[in-house]
This record gives sequence, structure tokens and C-alpha cells, in this order.
Amino acid sequence: MFVVMFVMSIFSFIVIQLPPGDYLTSYIMTLQTQQGFVDEAQIEALRKQYGLDLPMYEQYIFWIKNMFYGNFGWSFEWNQSVSKLLADRLPMTVVISILTLLFTYAVAIPIGIYSATRQYSFGDFFFTVIGFIGLATPSFFLALVLMYLFNKYLGFSVGGLFSTQYIDAPWSFAKFVDLLKHLPIPIFVIGLAGTASIIRVMRGCLLDELRQQYVITARAKGLEERKLLYKYPVRIAINPIISTIGWVLPSIVSGATITAIVLDIPTVGNLLYNALLSQDTYLAGSSIMILTFLTIVGTFISDILLAWADPRVQYL
Repeated sequence: MFVVMFVMSIFSFIVIQLPPGDYLTSYIMTLQTQQGFVDEAQIEALRKQYGLDLPMYEQYIFWIKNMFYGNFGWSFEWNQSVSKLLADRLPMTVVISILTLLFTYAVAIPIGIYSATRQYSFGDFFFTVIGFIGLATPSFFLALVLMYLFNKYLGFSVGGLFSTQYIDAPWSFAKFVDLLKHLPIPIFVIGLAGTASIIRVMRGCLLDELRQQYVITARAKGLEERKLLYKYPVRIAINPIISTIGWVLPSIVSGATITAIVLDIPTVGNLLYNALLSQDTYLAGSSIMILTFLTIVGTFISDILLAWADPRVQYL
């Protein structure tokens, strides 16, 4: 895990700096637009202040050394500590990601089992059509449609995570309830594509298992259908889904970036998007490290769950 994190820190830092220019390039253009000229001494002072006058490897060493002390650097665009920016957005990002993951699996796995055990029934065809619609519909487009429908017919704004009066208010029970009212739409919109995909995977894997000889033999011996289904084929068919938790977690965060921008949700995804646009080096690099960490943790969790779900998997 530490090796992967270290390699990704180098890779992300280099890739962020590959485009020509840096944060000061766009900042200087803004100053020129506003003032008509920029003092060269002021540019040099800013370059030295942000550490952009140092070679790339020195900037990296400075960043990675401070990271061990919880200091992820300084955001040029936001003019504040990267650690504070991430601390403000990461908890809500994790909450939305976990709830979306639970929603995805809670909906997709039962539907996948239903479709496989009732192959070519009306329900199977219905969920297949819904699944393909979910895969084909962009999340941000669905978010726009829901925002319009909820606002026009219910008079309820689904943008953001809080109503206007609670955005800057301290935490209270009323603010928590308001958060719960706003969470279902982002979770549904972000999780729909993943749900549709997992339904197809679960259905296909379970259909393969139901045709295996051991299932036919168990049925011939009179084993109860429900016990047969959930004790053997489902436990094996669910393995590919469990093993994908490693990439599902970060994909929820990064893949929902456009949706988060449309719904005005303060997550790490849209923070990373803006940081890449402005070449805010330390903020972008730290955000990528967060996504890498989620991938590693997700992979670790999927390994543990896989060993628990499938007795054939052994770790020596």
C-alpha cells in the first residue's frame, strides 16, 4: 500500500506539471486584464512566495515531507491550507460515497438474482430495459431533469446538500434533517449507472452458476430451492461484484464530478476538477492521493470480504 501511494504521488505530481505554465500564468493574465500591466518584481515575489521558482523535484520533496506532518501544502487558488479544504469536503464525500455504494448493492444484487432466477420473464425484460437506460443516461443529464421536475411540480430545490438557511448555520437536528432531505437525489443519480452495471454482472454470473452440474445434482436430491440458491450459486456469483469494490469507491468520487458540479455538491471530485483547471499543484496532487487511498482501502476491503464470502479463497 505504501509503495503504491509513493509511486502515485510521484506520477500525479509530474503529470499535473506537464502542461505549459503554472498557477501564476493564469493569475498574471487576470492581473493584466484588471490592471493593464504587471510589475515584474511582483511576479518574482509571488513565484518565490508559492515556491514555484524551485525545480520540480524540490517542490515534490517539500510537498511529500510536509505531508507526513499532516500539511498537504498551500492552495494557490483558494489561498488557504489544502488540509483545511480537504477536511471540509472529505467527510461529506465519504458519506455520499458509502451511502451510494450501499444503495447500489442493495438495489442491484436482489434485482440481479430475480432476473437470473426468472430468465426471460416480464420482470427480467423490464429490469433489463431499465438497466440499459441507466447505463445509457448520463448522470449529469438525469440530475438536470430531476432538478427541473422537483422544482416545477414539487417546489423543492434538489441543488446542494442544504437549504439556503442552513448552509452557514451550525449543526443542529433541523440541519441534519434538512441534509437527509437532500441526500436521496444525489445518491440516486450517482448510483444509477453503477446499479445498472452490477445488475447485468450479477444476472450473468448467476445464470452461469445455475447451469453448473452441482446445482442440477442438488435439485435432483431434493434440496430446498431457496437454500440451494443462497448457499451456493449466489455466494459464488457475487464474487466478481465484491472484488470490484476497490475501483467502485474512487469511481463514485471522481466519476460523479460533473454531477456534483450540476447539483452543487461540495465533494473532493469538483475540488480536483477546479484544481486541475487552474494548475493548483498541491491541491490537485493531494486530491489524487485521496482517490488513490480510497482505491487501496477499497481493494483491501474487497479482499477481506472475498475471503469471508468464498471459503475457497485462502490467504497464507
